Amino acid sequence: MSLKNPILLIVLVLLLDQISKIYIKTHFALQDNVEVFKWFKIYFIENDGMAWGTKISDFINIPDRTAKVALTLFRIVAIFGIGYWLYDAVKQQSPKVLVLAIALIFAGAMGNIIDSVFYGVLFDDSHGQVAAFLPETGGYDALLHGKVVDMLYLPIWKGYLPEWLPFFGGDYFTFFEPVFNIADMAISTGFIMLIVFNKKAFQKKESQN
Repeated sequence: MSLKNPILLIVLVLLLDQISKIYIKTHFALQDNVEVFKWFKIYFIENDGMAWGTKISDFINIPDRTAKVALTLFRIVAIFGIGYWLYDAVKQQSPKVLVLAIALIFAGAMGNIIDSVFYGVLFDDSHGQVAAFLPETGGYDALLHGKVVDMLYLPIWKGYLPEWLPFFGGDYFTFFEPVFNIADMAISTGFIMLIVFNKKAFQKKESQN
């Protein structure tokens, strides 16, 4: 596979991701939601850069701003590693499924990095108002302190779990609880492809068809 195809895929994912985020950011106030179907809502939230609507504070006990910058810098470094992996996979004529999976992971990571690096200076705050793009008074935070925009919510099932279930029996449960974005979908799809098609993706060169 030439480098042209994965680059086109990356550009497509980035366009869809950023267009959807900019639209939500400039048309919805924080926590505004629209029910598309009973099992699918457009629900605007922001997070500090973790995937699927999670927060840094859920995992590490350090000041949020410090953790935010550290996470953003780590992801910037990681994207160079993923980019080199993609380049090497194309150069080595690796199986198509591997190249496409890496391209999806790269595109998704890049999409969320754009939010984390730039959105703090490009938009004003979304609390109680619809944010403006490039506001005259400046953005809601500094460079590297942007929040990732999430908007896809799939509450497919809500209810109380059976009492006989260990640990969680009787608890109220929502499937699927996390709110996510197109970048998260791309990353998850790439990893699922690597797991499901593991043998095909990482087959030795001499065994390829």
